[in-house]
Amino acid sequence: MHEDSPAAPRTPVRTAPALAEPLSEPLSASLPEAPPPGPPAGHSATTIERGSFCLARCSCGWSGPARRSRDRARTDAAEHLAAP
Repeated sequence: MHEDSPAAPRTPVRTAPALAEPLSEPLSASLPEAPPPGPPAGHSATTIERGSFCLARCSCGWSGPARRSRDRARTDAAEHLAAP
């Protein structure tokens, strides 16, 4: 049988001190606005091998066709990166 070990002493909970005076404006008014989410800074294309095929993939979600030629898959990735 297992013997229960004595309970560890509990750490007292700290509470934040109360504000001396109420805020005159909401906290959100004093914080800077976050920039709107935009497109990723850049694309990052790589080649992935699946069996005897190779395909190009990008961080944006784009995926090129499966090729038997690694060089052609790299060309697909370069063309995707060059496209606006």
